[in-house]
Amino acid sequence: MESGAYGRVMSLTLGTGPLARPSTGQLNADLWSVAPEHALYLHPVQERIRGVLGGRTVVDTTGALLLHETGLLPRWYLPEADVASGLLHPSATRTTCPFKGEARYWHLEVGGHRVEDAAWSYPDPVPGCPALAGFVSFYLERLDAWYVEEEELLGHPRDPFHRVDARRSSRHVVVRVGGQVVADTRTPVGVFETGLPVRWYVPEADVHDGVLEQSDTTSVCPYKGVASYEHVTVDGRRYDDVAWCYREPLLEALPAAGHRSFDGDGVEVEVEVST
Repeated sequence: MESGAYGRVMSLTLGTGPLARPSTGQLNADLWSVAPEHALYLHPVQERIRGVLGGRTVVDTTGALLLHETGLLPRWYLPEADVASGLLHPSATRTTCPFKGEARYWHLEVGGHRVEDAAWSYPDPVPGCPALAGFVSFYLERLDAWYVEEEELLGHPRDPFHRVDARRSSRHVVVRVGGQVVADTRTPVGVFETGLPVRWYVPEADVHDGVLEQSDTTSVCPYKGVASYEHVTVDGRRYDDVAWCYREPLLEALPAAGHRSFDGDGVEVEVEVST
């Protein structure tokens, strides 16, 4: 199930990503005998990035960097020179990262509103750390909105090494909850996503009537969109949040719009090749 603020996430350095010491896949060299236990990979971002607070543009840049770090989601580092003048004020807060060095924090003040420790920077990174000096990173959730070009950011920054393919299929998919069939289709959509198991999405018309009940749970996926959840009731028992749907998915997941996927306690998904 993809419950939680951002659902299940995968990146270059997280989960089963290729720099996260994956348990699957093969390489023609023993990379891990020479690679560090904690990897850092920094590269330029080609899109324009903007952050807004209180109706004021705090930062506007085409010179952002994306940092991939073992066990963490990718994070933007933005040129300090592209932060609007006079908005960042030094904080006394300091933290130390053994892989990047001492982080110095910044308060953000816009229109009389002060956000404590909204951002941080590494003015003197430790040897071996990518070139982070002169860049600042923000707690994204502490601003009102972020934009990539003219599109508002959904969730966290996308990992360009993460891929989602939603494929229409002729496989026979049968979904059981509590041992009872609740969905049966020969026209599913398979969602193939980097580092995650295949998820099968069933057309709404092929889900049995009366088994779904709307839930208040939602989750955000930067690659697929906002998922809304449903409970499934069979034989008088309710299975909470075991079905979800992307009603208005992002482009990558568009073929699965309005379809239901199932996972969680009591759920079995049987997949056969149609003949």
